[in-house]
Amino acid sequence: MTTLPGSWRYPRVLAHRGGGVLAPENTLAGLREGMRRGYRAIEYDIMLARDGVPVVMHDPYLGRTVLGTGNVFDYDAIELAAMDAGSWFAREHEGEPVPLFVEFAQFCKAHGIWMNMEIKPAPGYDIETGGTVARIAAALFADEIAAGDMAAVPLLSSFSHLALASAREVAPEVPRACLMSELAPDWERRAQSVEAIAIHTNHKHLTPALAREVRAAGYGLFCYTVNDPVRARELLSWGVEAFCTDRIDLIKPDFA
Repeated sequence: MTTLPGSWRYPRVLAHRGGGVLAPENTLAGLREGMRRGYRAIEYDIMLARDGVPVVMHDPYLGRTVLGTGNVFDYDAIELAAMDAGSWFAREHEGEPVPLFVEFAQFCKAHGIWMNMEIKPAPGYDIETGGTVARIAAALFADEIAAGDMAAVPLLSSFSHLALASAREVAPEVPRACLMSELAPDWERRAQSVEAIAIHTNHKHLTPALAREVRAAGYGLFCYTVNDPVRARELLSWGVEAFCTDRIDLIKPDFA
């Protein structure tokens, strides 16, 4: 990107993995539950299947949210899409499929849902995953990018520096955010090296001083995963600009 880091221009409250605690994570069912509660902004995870096709999943292995054994990269995307990603949550969601990233993102765009796309590479697939997700995001939002409507363009975030560097190389026009559970002493150098516009961090490790430091440097400041309204208000008072939540039943999208 050629622009300097700036203030947060996106929604303030995001539904974590779609439906938070009310629906199976990273599924269309979760997304619809968030929409039903008024959410039009989402955070979700993307990784690659064996054939290089990106799917919406958090874990690099099966068994927690998707019935099966082995790793995500042991299967092609069409095989993953036929697996059950819902029955772990509730019987009523039995048969809910693993979404393909392109179809999931197209659904979000068609329904006016802003996306924080977390690049979640399986071990050893950082460069491929970062580049693939960035390339697809750039293609899906080519018109908005050309028009300068960057508030509509998704934000790519990742804990993986290699994935963000790859995203920057492939599609520098799609904005990026550095995910860090705790802010390392060299956080700003790391953010600058991938031309990030925002820092995403675990609210449990944030302090008012660190929040001021990030904001003073000109970066957007986002926290995960904030489920207590009292804590959310405290973070906002520190200068945190946005956060994601599992408790979409307690924290509304217009929370202030």
